[in-house]
Amino acid sequence: MKNLLLSISAVLFFSCDDGDLQIETIDFDSITTINTCNTVEVSTASLLFKINTVEALILELPANALKNEVITEATVNAITESGPYKLTYRTFSDNVSKDYFCSSVPLTSPTVVEEIIAKSGNILITTSEENSTTYNHNITLENITFETSENNRITNLSINDYGKVVTTKAN
Repeated sequence: MKNLLLSISAVLFFSCDDGDLQIETIDFDSITTINTCNTVEVSTASLLFKINTVEALILELPANALKNEVITEATVNAITESGPYKLTYRTFSDNVSKDYFCSSVPLTSPTVVEEIIAKSGNILITTSEENSTTYNHNITLENITFETSENNRITNLSINDYGKVVTTKAN
């Protein structure tokens, strides 16, 4: 009886699986450059992206999300999967460059290995005036939650400081 109990315990112990739990880290705070394909205008939607070798963090802002006026108290905008404020994390098969996002003819390489759209979170925008026509928009992310296709939740606070975007007021 003792041997049977010991055998069953050993089988249960060695057959337990952690479910291949993977804790991913999405860290773009060390990447200071925000890329764009065109000059950012307050009156048009903006596609902003940060590249970290084989991964990208893509932020979509609707028209008029940025304003050419001083805003010292952060404007808070909710991120949703359907937009208009949308945050996407992509991994690629190889190093990715700005050309991947900005080419008029879509590039075939590198390929997207995984794309995860943020389920929730907030975008905070503050604006300062550099001079009478130039404005600096500081973009911060908070409480961002991504969920993979396997329903693994990635809640990561190491992507807080998205960066700074500059706009110019027309004369």
